[in-house]
Amino acid sequence: MTFLSADDILSADDLTPVPVDVPEWGGTVLVRGMTGADRDQFEAAMLNDKLNGVSRDRALKNYRARLAAACLVDESGRRMFQGAAVERLGEKSAAALTRVVEVASRLSGLTDSDVEELTGN
Repeated sequence: MTFLSADDILSADDLTPVPVDVPEWGGTVLVRGMTGADRDQFEAAMLNDKLNGVSRDRALKNYRARLAAACLVDESGRRMFQGAAVERLGEKSAAALTRVVEVASRLSGLTDSDVEELTGN
């Protein structure tokens, strides 16, 4: 059995974007899984200062848009939505966002039980 070295791991291309057809938006988008640091930051937004889960309502506010924004990238691999644009993204079709979120969750290893744990439910 051969084991990976640190260089093998650090040079692995493990964030390859996946095309996702979103007919509600009239085309295809690129969705990339979150990095470990991105996911930590995403999850930290669901915690209070005591590292307890915030209320479910607060944690899930604009959840789909926040997750989609963390994973939607352009052809250069740069995030497409930040700041106020995330709020605007949340005003788009729930069906379209769900298409993106399902792929983003899978690529980021994010499960429903992870969200439940963070919200304390």
